[in-house]
Amino acid sequence: MYDQKSPFLNYNPHKFNMKSPNLNPVTPDTRIEILDIWRGVAVFGIFVVNIEIMNAVFMNQDMYYDQSAGRFDTLIQRILQLFFYTKFFPIFSLLFGMGIAMQLEKLKHRKKNSLFMLKRMLILFVIGMLHVLVLWGGDVIHLYAILGIFIYFLYQLNSKCLLLLCLFILVFPLYDLIAEYMFSRINYSPERFLEKYNFETVTKILRNGSYKQALTFRILEYCANLPVLLVFLAPIAFSMMLLGAAFVKSGKLLRLKDFILKNKNAFIWLFTITTIYRIIFLFILPNFDLYKGDFFNPIWLKLMVICDTLFGLFYMWFIAWLWFTGKLTGFLKRFQPVGKMALSNYIFQSLIGVLIFSGIGFSMYQKMSLLQCFITATVLFILQVVLSQLWLQYFKFGPLEWCWRCLSYGKLFSIKKD
Repeated sequence: MYDQKSPFLNYNPHKFNMKSPNLNPVTPDTRIEILDIWRGVAVFGIFVVNIEIMNAVFMNQDMYYDQSAGRFDTLIQRILQLFFYTKFFPIFSLLFGMGIAMQLEKLKHRKKNSLFMLKRMLILFVIGMLHVLVLWGGDVIHLYAILGIFIYFLYQLNSKCLLLLCLFILVFPLYDLIAEYMFSRINYSPERFLEKYNFETVTKILRNGSYKQALTFRILEYCANLPVLLVFLAPIAFSMMLLGAAFVKSGKLLRLKDFILKNKNAFIWLFTITTIYRIIFLFILPNFDLYKGDFFNPIWLKLMVICDTLFGLFYMWFIAWLWFTGKLTGFLKRFQPVGKMALSNYIFQSLIGVLIFSGIGFSMYQKMSLLQCFITATVLFILQVVLSQLWLQYFKFGPLEWCWRCLSYGKLFSIKKD
């Protein structure tokens, strides 16, 4: 989770020494630069959305932001809806799928046992669950680890099958009904986990309560939010991982510059169509009874999710188009260090969130407006850019990336630069 001309033209998976008896991680000089830029941008976008949830948990959000909404907050909310919500999570997911596929290709060409990937996913799952328990219940790393195991097995399919499966999972409309049926069969009721909490008690605990109280609430909130994780986020993440894997398997990653430049018109149409629908959905449809009906409302929502996800793909294309055409390359390179340390930076954002919003820090929970959250996320991300640049001047990998590598390969790698 988690510069120059086109590095893709020089990238060759066959360059790895197939006779080597050792299995070594990807080193900094073999990384593809635009992937790290994409990751860095995704880390920023995810933080802009997540800090809003850190400031007011799901069960309190509607009431809190309705009470505190001003003119600028309404504007910020529209900006977030149009340009941030459900845009960067798909990007991160697609890149995760690409990363798994690239490692599987490396293992295949070196004739190594690809069960190694299962070990990596298990370690990542543990990291994600520790993230949930220690810092924040909104973690998606453990979800990525679980879905990554499915990608490992499905990667045996050809790229067309992976793409068709991606499309099916993305557009399938009955997740809510299936989840409702399954939850009823196992007598799972999300509401009962938080039935003892109300707006005031949650605010008191998360703003001034002890770490133990916050931990208890975080676990219960995670259990209550499982439907969001499984029914809403998982299909998006899995479909985008499949798309990333299909992209690598088809060989298009090796010809990315040509793909980006040749498909300019297609992505402009994608931008136009998805933007028109999202504007209609946000500003026009709510005024009609057709939007509110039990039959049509899920359809409008599903189309919105699909359009948001596709808009995330437009972001990726636009960033790559700027990069390959030599526009704003200096600005885009600022995101690269953050992307190289995407896992560390993602967890670091949660740590910062605890320090800002909880009682063990500045107790700012539900004291920030949407505008203040947006500004805070932007300023803190700029700090992450600076810190990541400084860190990578002296070290090869981010701290958590290094730990993940060492545990995965079962040996201690040097983290310091020579």
